[in-house]
Amino acid sequence: VQLQASGGGSVQAGDSLRLSCQAPERAIGGYAMDWFRQAPGKEREFVAGISFSGGTTAYAESVEGRFTITREYGKNIVHLQMNNLKPEDTAVYYCAAEKSMIVGRRGDYWGQGTQVTVSS
Repeated sequence: VQLQASGGGSVQAGDSLRLSCQAPERAIGGYAMDWFRQAPGKEREFVAGISFSGGTTAYAESVEGRFTITREYGKNIVHLQMNNLKPEDTAVYYCAAEKSMIVGRRGDYWGQGTQVTVSS
């Protein structure tokens, strides 16, 4: 499964960004989808996940209430809407697919990362 992430950039604290993750075919059918991030010098961490049905979402405590994960069926796209960004959100963001219909906070297939930089 090849995933293509996009939408990163450099913004000011308080701004918003929307990341997108595109699968080329019906490759993510039946899969839960996640976003992870990795800041310099830190381990990769779970950010948000959405079940295959879209009925269940999960968020890291640090982004709860600011980030929203959604998925578009038919287009095989998953979005991460990030509002009220903070400097500590600066990281490379990765999308991942899980071989599971429910969110397990793990990645089985990974896309390339997209850089998000938030300045104060």
